[in-house]
Amino acid sequence: MFNKSDLIKLNDYLWEIPKSYQKDMRVPARIYITEKMLREAVKDNSLNQLVNLTTLPGIVKYALAMPDIHEGYGAPIGGVFATRLPEGVISPGAVGYDINCGIRLLKIPFQREEIKGKIESLVEGIFSAVPSGVGKGGKFKLNISEIDKILGKGIECLKEKGHATEKDIKHCESGGCLEADACFVSDLAKKRGKDQLGTLGAGNHFIEIQEVTEIYDEKSTKNLGLKEGQVTVLIHSGSRGLGHQVATDYIRLFMQVMNKYNIFLPDRELAAVPFFTEEGKKYFLAMGAAANFAWANRQMITYLIRKVFKKVLGLKEESLDLVYDIAHNIAKIETYDINGKDEELLVHRKGATRAFVEQSVLIPGSMGTNSYVLLGQPLAEKECFSSVCHGAGRAMSRHEAKRKISGREVLQQLAKRGIIVKSGSLSGLAEEAPLSYKNIDEVIEVVHQAGLAKKIVQLKPLAVIKG
Repeated sequence: MFNKSDLIKLNDYLWEIPKSYQKDMRVPARIYITEKMLREAVKDNSLNQLVNLTTLPGIVKYALAMPDIHEGYGAPIGGVFATRLPEGVISPGAVGYDINCGIRLLKIPFQREEIKGKIESLVEGIFSAVPSGVGKGGKFKLNISEIDKILGKGIECLKEKGHATEKDIKHCESGGCLEADACFVSDLAKKRGKDQLGTLGAGNHFIEIQEVTEIYDEKSTKNLGLKEGQVTVLIHSGSRGLGHQVATDYIRLFMQVMNKYNIFLPDRELAAVPFFTEEGKKYFLAMGAAANFAWANRQMITYLIRKVFKKVLGLKEESLDLVYDIAHNIAKIETYDINGKDEELLVHRKGATRAFVEQSVLIPGSMGTNSYVLLGQPLAEKECFSSVCHGAGRAMSRHEAKRKISGREVLQQLAKRGIIVKSGSLSGLAEEAPLSYKNIDEVIEVVHQAGLAKKIVQLKPLAVIKG
């Protein structure tokens, strides 16, 4: 168990675990957090997992953790690191099981007051149109040929069918498509994904109808086409069972083969192989395929939501503009200045979000709490491989949350605050209760005050749809 004395305070929002802490550390570890939040972070295994990242071959500068850090599988959620190519490794456990679990924000040409009497109808319509829940299938049944096309081309496939626009593609990270090869995705993974396009999933996935409640930067907000009181929709979903199976397949494979590359790690869940090996390249292209499926999934959810808004409010479907779509749980090849020289690195972001300079960054709160739009800043590029946090981060396990509160109590608490909730599971509501997460406002303040991303807009929930 970590003690605060094991860390060096670099400033009010940044702490370091020195390389001397453990003999197999190749680089230091750093965590963006306040002293108050750090007292909680040392209670689980997340900082040990962060230290384990520093033992990976090819790691550059340091392993990083964001203020939403908490314990995950192998790598901590909120973990970021980069390995130098060609000798660096790739690790499926440091990407995560829900590959390209991500966030997209839609803006609606209405103020809250204009739709006040229609919110419940919108919620019912979305809940009916977008299937949600563990293993839940949707209305779009795909054959293997159709899945392979989506795995290879992402959102572009949906544009061909009239389910996406050129503007949707333009406002999506990487244009909604990474380099991929469906051949390296198992038949079982494809089978799990064949009816899951346009579905929400369970756990912390959600659709929220929100209101812009606070503007911190008038010019940037205007550039995004947002204004105070405006209605927005936030979507949080990923690659569903398909992505989970891709992760399962390759974690299992990497555990079997990493010894032949003389890679021995303190935690086998971090299983890794050199990027330019046969196994490494296959996983990278399979991960890209799962990421493409996730982008297509969020796009189909958008298509279905647009239909609901058209039916309930008479809106033209193109009136629901995509502000941005951003991924977390992903590994990408990017170029950074390392000691005055541009180098090609493989950046892993697990429960972390890309934050290029002046790029929109979407960070949701927990159910019933605020969400934020920020802009990436130069310091994130310089110090964090252009990365920030992806959400509030769990403060307690799902089991502990269910012991402390019931789903019915969560419903009642949110209703008192005027938030409409629609969910297929009271148990799931308890697991995702606001008390089970860190304070999103404190998390956002860390990345804002540290200079990694600048607060632009605060969004308050009006209604929540959960699996």
